[in-house]
Amino acid sequence: MNVYGIRHILSRLFPHFVWRGSTSGKTLYLTFDDGPVEGVTEWVLDLLKEKKVKATFFVVGDNVKKFPVVMQRVATEQSYANHTFHHVKGWSCSLEHYLQEIKRCDEALKDVTGYAVSSKQSALFAKPLFRPPYGRIKGSQVKEVLPQYEIIMWDVLTGDYDKHLNIERALRRSCQQTRPGSIIVFHDSYKAERQMKTMLPRYIDYCLEQGYTFEWL
Repeated sequence: MNVYGIRHILSRLFPHFVWRGSTSGKTLYLTFDDGPVEGVTEWVLDLLKEKKVKATFFVVGDNVKKFPVVMQRVATEQSYANHTFHHVKGWSCSLEHYLQEIKRCDEALKDVTGYAVSSKQSALFAKPLFRPPYGRIKGSQVKEVLPQYEIIMWDVLTGDYDKHLNIERALRRSCQQTRPGSIIVFHDSYKAERQMKTMLPRYIDYCLEQGYTFEWL
């Protein structure tokens, strides 16, 4: 089964996670995982500014500490949220370790930007946002995380992290999967750089041509 089929099964199994945003009007929610990093994140920010598009960056705390100037620019121009400190796989982590990873990411954000929660976070959510790396999180972790954070998943996974990706096929599939309220995942990482830089401008242009607007989560 492909990742899209898995996503639909998981969304039924875990309805308390956020898989789509508001579906009122033709609104989309563009997100980026695993940054910030020098060069790649700045390229994304430049493109978003050029296209006048809003996006939410799910950042890794270790990268926030390594690239504070880039993170400060993200905080100024776009919205951001927690993606753990070391991009850990929840299925391989103890509960204590996982919660510490989330806490350390919040601390890194507060140290660098002044705030653990983005000032641009949408009024859709009362709690801070968190996305589990790889979408993998155990039940015991969910039980502790959910009262404090909205767990944000996705509706469209572009697959740009795959260096062997058939870009044309992935772009076409991502466009076909897009619908009002979709949460779309790209990656502002070195691993995804080539694929993302090829797909992202064309994906944004397609969505704008279809009459969609982009908002922050």
